[in-house]
Amino acid sequence: MTVGAPDRASFSDMKEGTQEDWEIIGGCFREFAKGHPDRILEHLKLLGGDFGGFKVDRLTHCLQTATLAHRDGKDEEYVVCALLHDIGDTLGTFNHADIAAAIVEPFVSEENHWMVKHHAIFQGYYFFHHLGMDRNLREQYRDHPYYERTLEFVSKYDSPAFNPDGEILPLEFFEPMVRRVMAKPKRSLYKAVSE
Repeated sequence: MTVGAPDRASFSDMKEGTQEDWEIIGGCFREFAKGHPDRILEHLKLLGGDFGGFKVDRLTHCLQTATLAHRDGKDEEYVVCALLHDIGDTLGTFNHADIAAAIVEPFVSEENHWMVKHHAIFQGYYFFHHLGMDRNLREQYRDHPYYERTLEFVSKYDSPAFNPDGEILPLEFFEPMVRRVMAKPKRSLYKAVSE
């Protein structure tokens, strides 16, 4: 091993990994995981300046959605989901809700995860018919236990959050919330490694 170089696993094929190798990798994983909230916040900033034809850019839309939810008394986890619901827009042009849902899944309740994952289908009620699509796609979930929750999210917070004159709390206001919600996974294959 080179002096001053970080410890690295000795294997080139996972089948050859030793306990010592995986202790090194686990330590690196835990250290890297500490920066997860920072990476989330930086990626969210990429939505700034991207209007996509809307009156406000995508970052403003996310901030306004979270502001509406916060002002309505929603809990911190819900507000963070509102903030991050469109974070997938930059990498998931055709499945942004799935990307956002995958990001929040380890850290939020099942109902908040489902809400983020399905918000695009529910939101489609307002515009799918203008694009030659079925605006009633959300009806397939009518009997799902989180249908009403997702309907409320879209109608009260997501849909009206394109208002250039609406209240928008700054990202710095939400940053501590993001850090708290994203601090420790609740549901993850790697939950034990993060502790």
